[in-house]
Amino acid sequence: MIQQEVELFEQLDFTENPLYERIISDIVEKKYSIIDNFFEEAEVNILRQSLLEKYEEDNFKKAAIGNRTNEIIVKSIRGDFILWINEADAGEAEKVYFNKINSLVNYLNRTCFMGILTKEFHYALYPEGTFYKRHLDTFQNDGRRKLSMVCYLNDEDWKPENGGELTIYTQDNGKEDEINIYPYPGRVVIFESQELEHEVKPVKVPRLSITGWLKTR
Repeated sequence: MIQQEVELFEQLDFTENPLYERIISDIVEKKYSIIDNFFEEAEVNILRQSLLEKYEEDNFKKAAIGNRTNEIIVKSIRGDFILWINEADAGEAEKVYFNKINSLVNYLNRTCFMGILTKEFHYALYPEGTFYKRHLDTFQNDGRRKLSMVCYLNDEDWKPENGGELTIYTQDNGKEDEINIYPYPGRVVIFESQELEHEVKPVKVPRLSITGWLKTR
């Protein structure tokens, strides 16, 4: 009886979120979603400042390919520098980020039963001339990544000629298509980790972001 009351209360307490519903529809329909202004200007500014401060303090390391248990640094494949973000000891800036991400995750688990249990995110800085060649966000020894997410923290005057676009490769009736997504500040891109190959094109000015994955058991 108590369990039924809890379930009824949860149903009554539910409020549909139009933005999250659009993300869900996009992923179901085309396996990716692009959301402009997911983070407001003030939120982007505080996250950008935190990234740059930590980078200047030399806390970043050269990014590798593979997961944390099987990392190899290959400069011909990717050239970014990263700093992992631990939610348990997040600073004020990072709390801003995780508050919104957790809201989305809770909604996805409640409405889509995705079973997302863990998250992993890192700051990423691509220096001038660097890139990340075409790849898939999954590993032979770890298939838990469900959704990949990128949040862009560049300046508000970012221009397409700066490069650094994310290219997602999709398939439609056997024909491959390229979706080029520019890293405008506050924009978030979400896509299926095990389905869509993608790459970061060479950048001409430093490119800033938070990148990560929503993971199942």
